Amino acid sequence: MTKQPLLTEYNLNGLKLPNRVVMAPMTRSRADNPENAPREDFEAAYYALRASAGLIITEGSPISDDAIGYVNVPGIYKQAQVEGWKKVTKKVHDENGRIFIQLWHVGRMSHPDFHNGEKPLAPSAINPNAQSYTPEGFKDTVTPQEMTIEDIKKTIEDFKNGAKNAMEAGFDGIEIHSSNGYLLHQFFNATSNTRSDEYGGSIENRAKILFEVIDAIKEVMPEHKIGLRLNPSLDGPFGMTMDEETIPTFDYIVNKLNEYDLAYVHLSEPFTDVSDNKFAVAEIAKHYRPLYKGTLIINAGFDQEKGNKVIEEGNADLVAYGKLYISNPDLVERFEKDIALTDWDEDTFYVPGKKGYLDYPVKARD
Repeated sequence: MTKQPLLTEYNLNGLKLPNRVVMAPMTRSRADNPENAPREDFEAAYYALRASAGLIITEGSPISDDAIGYVNVPGIYKQAQVEGWKKVTKKVHDENGRIFIQLWHVGRMSHPDFHNGEKPLAPSAINPNAQSYTPEGFKDTVTPQEMTIEDIKKTIEDFKNGAKNAMEAGFDGIEIHSSNGYLLHQFFNATSNTRSDEYGGSIENRAKILFEVIDAIKEVMPEHKIGLRLNPSLDGPFGMTMDEETIPTFDYIVNKLNEYDLAYVHLSEPFTDVSDNKFAVAEIAKHYRPLYKGTLIINAGFDQEKGNKVIEEGNADLVAYGKLYISNPDLVERFEKDIALTDWDEDTFYVPGKKGYLDYPVKARD
């Protein structure tokens, strides 16, 4: 019998993966301690249970106090957080797993409650009219503070420091979160970036910060351990709106990424129906596979059958699964043994405690 494409080995720029099933980054809000540091009995246990994935990409990890927009997320800018992540990487590696950390700055997708009453930073003073998950629950976003050049340079340095801390914590690599309506994505889109300086206006200017972040991170870790995530056809969620320059901007970014020797580019299919959207690309993997010469990860809405198909057709190399990994720690083994999947409970996605986090059954390893 021919092996499922999802279960075949893959060489991720020198990192050998036993399969092509990726655990997607997902906010779980379990770092409810004063330092927002990962803990051995929570985050380390959670990721270790899922170590049979070809690759784990952690939840978004803020690179500074300025970067926070969600409650109880584990950061990567304090020493206590680095020490906490060391427990995570050790436990995953002890289970023969591979793990990247996602470096995160939410930009305007935040709230003054996280910033001592100050406005969150963003490319331009445009309210996303979305919500931020604060210690008091979801609250409406506000009009952010437009970043100065100094703010931008500091943020680039924060990404670099996050990557340096990630290497100290023992990660196999990092993923730059340049997706889903967060800070770097806000720079890319002309609907959220109306700057008139070197970081606004032209497509090249709006994409500039991403390449400066990559170049800064290259100074503290090998280039082939750097991945990044993009969501080109995001329209509506997270306050993002597309226009006629959105897809050309992402085409420019993806083409330019060929100049780097990256671990991968991680793409999301549209989160909403964009079939009637004249600015959107409906099939992201098919559109970007011819453009990008390196490893492509595809995400959003895939099941086992669709995952095998997208690899078989050559439109992606790896497939990232999100919610399925919340409720099926043994997802790889279930795919292999054709065991029915467990449904997830959305009510426990972001609440404290082990319920809905560490108590899903591991049927395929019994």
